[in-house]
Amino acid sequence: MMQQHQPPPVPLQSQTAGTPGGVQVRCAGCAKILTLDAGVTEFACDDCQLPQMLPPELMTRAQAHAQAHPGPNKARTPPPLPPPPPHVAPHGVDPSKIQIPCANCKAILNVPHGLARFRCPQCQVDLAVDVSKLQQFFPPRLPLPPPPEEVNEVAIEVEREEDEGGMAGETFTDYRPPKLSIGPPHPDPVVETSSLSAVQPPEPTYDLKIKDDLENKKALSCLQIETLVYACQRHLQHLPSGERAGFFVGDGAGVGKGRTIAGLIWENWHRGMKKAVWVSVGSDLKFDARRDLDDVGATCIEVHALNKLPYSKLDSKSVGVKEGVIFLTYSSLIASSEKGRSRMGQLVQWCGPGFNGLIIFDECHKAKNLVPESGSQPTRTGEAVLEIQAKLPEARVIYCSATGASEPRNLGYMVRLGLWGHGTSFADFREFLGAIEKGGVGALELVAMDMKARGMYVCRTLSYKGAEFEVVEAPLEAEMMDMYKKAAEFWTELRQDILTASQFLTNEKPISSQVWRLYWASHQRFFRHMCMSAKVPAAVRLAKQALMDGKCVVIGLQSTGEARTEEAVTKYGLELDDFISGPRELLLKFVEENYPLPEKPEPLEGEDNVKELQRKRHSATPGVSMKGRVRKVAKWKPASDEDSETDSAQESTESDDEFQICEICQSEEERKKLLHCSCCGQLVHAACLIPPVTDEVSVDWSCHSCKEKTEEFLKRRQEYIAVLTKMYEEALARKLNILEIVRSLDLPNNPLDDIIDQLGGPDNVAEMTGRRGMLVRASGGKGVTYQARNTKEISMEMVNMHEKQLFMEGKKLVAIISEAGSAGVSLQADRRATNQRRRVHLTLELPWSADRAIQQFGRTHRSNQASAPEYRLLFTNLGGERRFASIVAKRLESLGALTQGDRRAGPSLSAYNYDSAYGKKALMLMYRGIMEQDSLPVVPPGCSSEKPETIQDFIDRAKAALVLVGIIRDAHGKDHGRLTGRIIESDMHDVGRFLNRILGVPPDIQNRLFECFVSILDLIVHNARIEGNLDSGIVDMKANVIELQGTPKTVYVDQMSGASTVLFTFTLDRGVTWESASAMLEEKQKDGLGSANDGFYESRREWLGRRHVILAFESSTSGLYKIVRPAVGESVREMPLSELKSKYRKTSTVDKARSGWEDEYEVSSKQCMHGRNCKLGNFCTVGRRLQEVNVLGGLILPVWGTIEKALSKQQRQSHKRLRVVRIETTTDNRRIVGLSVPNAAVESVLQDFAWVQEIDD
Repeated sequence: MMQQHQPPPVPLQSQTAGTPGGVQVRCAGCAKILTLDAGVTEFACDDCQLPQMLPPELMTRAQAHAQAHPGPNKARTPPPLPPPPPHVAPHGVDPSKIQIPCANCKAILNVPHGLARFRCPQCQVDLAVDVSKLQQFFPPRLPLPPPPEEVNEVAIEVEREEDEGGMAGETFTDYRPPKLSIGPPHPDPVVETSSLSAVQPPEPTYDLKIKDDLENKKALSCLQIETLVYACQRHLQHLPSGERAGFFVGDGAGVGKGRTIAGLIWENWHRGMKKAVWVSVGSDLKFDARRDLDDVGATCIEVHALNKLPYSKLDSKSVGVKEGVIFLTYSSLIASSEKGRSRMGQLVQWCGPGFNGLIIFDECHKAKNLVPESGSQPTRTGEAVLEIQAKLPEARVIYCSATGASEPRNLGYMVRLGLWGHGTSFADFREFLGAIEKGGVGALELVAMDMKARGMYVCRTLSYKGAEFEVVEAPLEAEMMDMYKKAAEFWTELRQDILTASQFLTNEKPISSQVWRLYWASHQRFFRHMCMSAKVPAAVRLAKQALMDGKCVVIGLQSTGEARTEEAVTKYGLELDDFISGPRELLLKFVEENYPLPEKPEPLEGEDNVKELQRKRHSATPGVSMKGRVRKVAKWKPASDEDSETDSAQESTESDDEFQICEICQSEEERKKLLHCSCCGQLVHAACLIPPVTDEVSVDWSCHSCKEKTEEFLKRRQEYIAVLTKMYEEALARKLNILEIVRSLDLPNNPLDDIIDQLGGPDNVAEMTGRRGMLVRASGGKGVTYQARNTKEISMEMVNMHEKQLFMEGKKLVAIISEAGSAGVSLQADRRATNQRRRVHLTLELPWSADRAIQQFGRTHRSNQASAPEYRLLFTNLGGERRFASIVAKRLESLGALTQGDRRAGPSLSAYNYDSAYGKKALMLMYRGIMEQDSLPVVPPGCSSEKPETIQDFIDRAKAALVLVGIIRDAHGKDHGRLTGRIIESDMHDVGRFLNRILGVPPDIQNRLFECFVSILDLIVHNARIEGNLDSGIVDMKANVIELQGTPKTVYVDQMSGASTVLFTFTLDRGVTWESASAMLEEKQKDGLGSANDGFYESRREWLGRRHVILAFESSTSGLYKIVRPAVGESVREMPLSELKSKYRKTSTVDKARSGWEDEYEVSSKQCMHGRNCKLGNFCTVGRRLQEVNVLGGLILPVWGTIEKALSKQQRQSHKRLRVVRIETTTDNRRIVGLSVPNAAVESVLQDFAWVQEIDD
């Protein structure tokens, strides 16, 4: 990339004493420190004789000094070189390049024009050119040399585009079992991702025992039978660790996993394995398990629900479970009895030591947090799933999950797949995870392909063909908008109130962080509730419309608000005036339980008060008098001077009871003749007191000084208590006032009850949720009553099954499902059900993860349906909701059956995953912009760059909003009335916190803040794409002609499955002939869609004696220009008109365009764009029309380390990255997905493999 010549010497900071205006430099050859006189610019080292020159930053100073002080050089300066002949550059300086100092070692580097990123050849630090700062190194007296003709900017542009490759959306192809033909076709169209379809599974060798039985009954489709064969075949193998290999069923929701599992149990039963363990998410799925077993003909196999059985031995006489299926949930797996017996132990005992039957982990993503993000603990469920696998090494393990492989981290508990550990490329799961996360989205697809090739994974998805999607906006109605604004203001005031109240707390410790945690958790829940309630009117309207159109309705939500309802019923009783408002109850609960109150003082009343105080003093710790006689000393106040002289000692028990001494006259007297003070304990003669006491005294008599002290203390104490009481009462009044405000706030009702009520009550709506009770409107229409969801005939755990039955029979035409109550439930327009009306699926609340959203949609879209559902995704016009709904819709549409081959399915979801590395960076940039530490990288929404005051106004409002929701802390307005404050480091990157907190900001600024965040995110993603750093998953290799060259070479064979790794070499012709280019332009102009700027352009500058010709035409969607080049076809990146016009100009005549085009087309077949002297020689493919592409296909994981090692030695940065590519031959449409190996690395990869052999045809 640049010449490795001797760099100039490095300037040292200090000038030497004694050389005014002189300078010290370090020799670039031997590192000796040389002292140069002022004005000397070129010299040779007197030790190593290396000729060199000053760096530019010292050059101007030297020249200025030379002009000011012409004179002879001092003796100790190394002799200067003779002046160079004219037009010869100083040693090591290449005049065709820009000279820039390295930011790290200060060496002067020759950098080709247009090169933005490179590595310093001396200190190996990666550098990037900051064009804005270039000027400072080149003062006006040293103008930059004009860029010479030889540097090819177009080549740099093309190289960048080629590094990025064509981005492949997730695309799907129709699926049929490639190697099996048993069983009827699946009742509904099924698809598979096109990357998986590029891989063939191994040859099926297993012979099914129940094959004839299945063919007669036609209970399983060919897809399900294929799973049976591969799972049983895999179970015959053992991993290098000695454990039996496991199988992963990754089929999407609704493909029929349940029936496949039943088939597996039935097959193993015929092979003599009559015990099986089935772990799932909900106990009512036991009935589905029973149904599936009956469907495959396994009526003789019992299903035992573990939660109904005692903790004793399962095969004991009392319990009597000798064989069959034990059905349990993940929570049962970690349960134990009061006596300490565990379900885990019970299961392991029942299975027995050599157990080789089935263990099925159904919906196994429930165990996914075995390897959580750093800082959190693994879940007990995940650990239990691992433990049972370790205790039963011979068990036949099946993992089932539609979303199990969406995150590499979620594979942690799938130890039986043998992807890591003994005998693999990865020592343990952490190492495997590190490699896959480094490889990005594409690497994860490779893992899936690998698993399929080794026969341990199937993953088919029901096609969404026929399903309709509509994103429905339910804007906040004026009333709701007002409600939302007031609520946002109230939460802000509440926060201020809590902060103020906490300053009055009498106890030393400040308000605990626990209160703030609860505050923000309630805040988030409150506004999620508000968003949901805002959609209720639209949901009811759509549902009524669907019912009028002869369809039936399924409404999906996440939370039911049960906790709030139960608290309210406990508080107000079973009969209420109206439905509970979830948000209001949430607020009331928070304020009641967490509003900081000072402690309530306890006053002591009247006479008792004095006596109590004196009694306390009487029982105070005793002391001893000077004379050794016993005397009690009051300890309730600091001792007076006289008291302090006394020695404190233990009370003497040997006192003389008969005689005591009077404290005043010091004469001895009989004890009973002396008065005894009940307070300080002194003994005195009645006559010695002033005035003397003549009356009879009571037992609790106290002396004059004690009386005075007691009264003064009580007076002070009374005042203190009065102050405390006042503070307490004021705080209590504030709290009651806040509660009163909460009760008076206009807040929406619980959405679930509201919808059921508006759609005709529980008699018309089937509810499948996790809640136990509900509020129902009284028959008279006034008031509501709380009642249990189940009746006497139906138990609580059966109520969801019963409701589902009523819906499927058409007795109720509206169903409401929550995530908790509907896992695994089928609500599609089943051909076996009475209710075959088309389903209209409304989503009131979407989960924030697309995977979970797909799980929810999978309830109404399943196999064997009479019609596909219509989806209506509801969202408000608040913050992130809209954006998220459209992503899910896009993801679902991409699952549609793709009739003509593949269809681009838009960007992958990872780009919209706000909580990604890009999201964190965008948030940090936005926060820095708002805090005015940096300028905002984009113009905020509603602002104009011409009017800086609008941007300042946005920043001020954004700052105020972030102060309100506690993201900006320690805020004050000291800086000229402007808000200042800080955002703590952990909040700078916390996207989740930002998205949750901004819900509590008034809607207008909330939307602007969110839009600002999203536009910065888009900009970052766009820049990453241009720089080639964006992980776009699998890259499509496109060309007009793609042919397989020669015979593929097998470079590795997996001993267990026989699957192999193969090196394919393709030849690609990417060129576009003059005829094709002209036809493209004509077609564009013929349709009348063309723009005046469409046409052929040539580069404004020449390279190697010729100008580059391109075809540019305006893109109909983006308003940018598509670029077509003669050598490489259509460019991935589109160009803005301004850039097009600055680099290119329209060709003057068609003939000129034609000759330029054809010339480039011809030359590019033999050489790259850099010309004959390219450093990479024949290996360089930049702008080459005919190129060779090497792809490693088949098994990749076993050879991952070898490939990484080979690529790390490559020269070009872009060649060091693992790139997953998809390539399809144009001759026979053979599709290969694998790792791209740069031409220069092929030799090194082959050397690293132990052996190479030709594939037999």
